[in-house]
Amino acid sequence: MTATLSKPALKIGPYEVDPPVVLAPMAGITNVAFRRLCREYGAGLYVCEMITSRALVERHPTTMQMITFDPDEHPRSMQLYGVDPATMGQAARMIVDEGLADHIDMNFGCPVPKVTRKGGGSALPYKRRLFGEIVRAAVRAAEPAGVPVTVKFRIGIDDEHITYLDAGRIAEDNGAAAVALHGRTAAQRYSGQADWTAITRLKETVRSIPVLGNGDIFSAQDALRMVAETGCDGVVVGRGCLGRPWLFRDLQAAFAGEPIPEGPSLGEVTRVLRRHAELLADHMGEQKGLRDLRKHMAQYLRGFPVGSDLRHRFGLVSSLAELDDLLADLDPDVPFPSDAEGPRGRQGSAGKVVLPEGWLDDPDELCVPTEAEIDHNGG
Repeated sequence: MTATLSKPALKIGPYEVDPPVVLAPMAGITNVAFRRLCREYGAGLYVCEMITSRALVERHPTTMQMITFDPDEHPRSMQLYGVDPATMGQAARMIVDEGLADHIDMNFGCPVPKVTRKGGGSALPYKRRLFGEIVRAAVRAAEPAGVPVTVKFRIGIDDEHITYLDAGRIAEDNGAAAVALHGRTAAQRYSGQADWTAITRLKETVRSIPVLGNGDIFSAQDALRMVAETGCDGVVVGRGCLGRPWLFRDLQAAFAGEPIPEGPSLGEVTRVLRRHAELLADHMGEQKGLRDLRKHMAQYLRGFPVGSDLRHRFGLVSSLAELDDLLADLDPDVPFPSDAEGPRGRQGSAGKVVLPEGWLDDPDELCVPTEAEIDHNGG
């Protein structure tokens, strides 16, 4: 732990991130309500859901709602997805000119087939020149206003097409303020085990800016171990906080060298769940907010002795009053179960990465993929 705590504070542009913890953007999860819930447990950097650069530039209504931030949320962090340097530059200029965010994170890590088959997400860093132009365009637009741009990517497309060391060097050379590596290939998606040794190699390669590690951080101990083993400057936490926003409290304690708190009792979990419901209702309206909460139920109740009928009813909840009735049926004294520890969220299985025809022919081709930003769903 001493080696972990002796590292200088993580700085991303002008912002000190202490503890050195970043909430990864997750589609349909990291809206303003969930970010606020997590922020109530500890400091760090909390990134909003992934936003499509073209949808932002075109002011698509759903996208404009997705970039909501709390008045006290600082720095406001927005993640952009894009494949076109011109559009990415426009989006970054819009963010700067209209004061929409204080930090831009660029996503080149998405492994979803509907994204990679158009040349986006984790397929794009293979096109080295295009990748560099996209990063440069965002940095040029954001830099004069002091808005740092960071870049997140994966190890590569698959074991035969490794891109992360080139991507790290290119991002560094084009002015990125930090890079983050998810230690899996696109082909792995979320399956198997993250390769933390790749984070070590990236840290050895990228020397002038911080390197963040991502993948398989499901506890505060995992975060300390990643920093100790890889030498990375901070961690990015995604699935590990699903149904467990208090993970940020644990991380704050761990990086401060303090004892990590015990897991919450079922009574405490019900209070967190209720708070999450309130925040979602405030953000979306009660009916829509409670419908959105359903996706979190299994994660909150994971490992606790809650009958299948009650779990089913939680999954259909549609109002705060109905939620209160269900929560009243839970025994608040049940301690946090060991079954709730470990991996959570989607894991799925590995699979062949779907790419545009001829995508692998020339890594130095500058041609912008067509129709990669057709969807206006923010990612």
